[in-house]
Amino acid sequence: MASNSPKLADSVQFPAHKDATKAFYGVGIAGLIASAVGYFLNADQFFFSYLTSFTFFTSFALAGLILVMIHHITKSSWGAVIRRIPESLFSKLWIWALFFIPVLLGLSNLYSWTNTEYVAADPIMLGKVPYLNEPFFLIRQVLYFAIWGFFGYKLHQVSIKMDRTRDWGLTALLRKLSAPGILIFSFTVAFASFDWLMSLDAHWFSTMFPVYFFSMSIQALFPFIILFIFWMHKNDMLKNTIEKAHIYDLGAWFFGFTVFYAYIAFSQFLLQYYANIPEETLWFYFRMEGSWAVITYMLLFGRFVIPFFLLLNRDTKHNKTLLIITSVLVLVMHYIEFNWIVMPVLHGEGFTFSWLDVTTLVGLGGIFMGMFFQTFKNNNMVPVNDPNLPDSLHKEYHQ
Repeated sequence: MASNSPKLADSVQFPAHKDATKAFYGVGIAGLIASAVGYFLNADQFFFSYLTSFTFFTSFALAGLILVMIHHITKSSWGAVIRRIPESLFSKLWIWALFFIPVLLGLSNLYSWTNTEYVAADPIMLGKVPYLNEPFFLIRQVLYFAIWGFFGYKLHQVSIKMDRTRDWGLTALLRKLSAPGILIFSFTVAFASFDWLMSLDAHWFSTMFPVYFFSMSIQALFPFIILFIFWMHKNDMLKNTIEKAHIYDLGAWFFGFTVFYAYIAFSQFLLQYYANIPEETLWFYFRMEGSWAVITYMLLFGRFVIPFFLLLNRDTKHNKTLLIITSVLVLVMHYIEFNWIVMPVLHGEGFTFSWLDVTTLVGLGGIFMGMFFQTFKNNNMVPVNDPNLPDSLHKEYHQ
């Protein structure tokens, strides 16, 4: 079926003079070149910093992918006007996979389970060899990115096709992709979190770690979207399309997933605390000693306590300044938490700042945001022929 699109008060074309794609790519290339120099100066630090930055940016793309799939499968209308933002985050995951290659080249620097002598002398590690071995690790990474790349590309392309054809029948295809996609996504993200982060300390294990990784990622997605919408409004884009009611809803979801994150993070800690198994508790022990303990409490207050009380009041979700402050705080804490997960393996004695943390963050961030802007600017900023768009546009705002 074909249908006329709803009347929009704003242009849905990205203004060419606001395009930051080349600037982001330029900054990204400069950051990666500087990081490459750092590799020759300190290879271990390079790979650990690179892994931290890579997982940080990948988490936004993966969170965007699951959010859009849930959006399709539930036939929800509230997020139709903002859907192009997460779609632009994940549509090029198949290209982003190329930036995982340095991690593969640094397996021996990152993961102790690649050391055959160490594994042979450790009964616990010997029991994990069928899973933690380099050929199988490589196969899994190819599988993960092939699956994410397929779903990301397909969901975005079908959404764009609906803009051109006005064929509402394509919504059925989006649901058919999303239904199995959610299940497959859950398994692949779970095992990817095991591979990338949990196996850094291969003695440690937590069955809650995949949910913990997911809760971190989905909480951080909403402040990213909120900040990007405020940037668009500042630059006179979609000011009458994405309105106060939509921003309030994003603030409500932000609050909800802040509570969800805290529940999962604390539950993981509590389960291992009362079980008191050395292989489990040592992971937390090292992160609650010395300067790492300072980071631990920073995360407690910066990622949960402060955002919780700021977002608890409904008026805060109408307050642009407080939303920006809370969003920036959580995004900073999101990166710090990845650093807190990864770096104690290299710097067990305490938190250590390295300039490679900055160059890898800037390098990969420039490339990631360049890909995001390139996708976002080349298509309508709103899915103009989505059948749920009229309901999304007519949301009521309650003061």
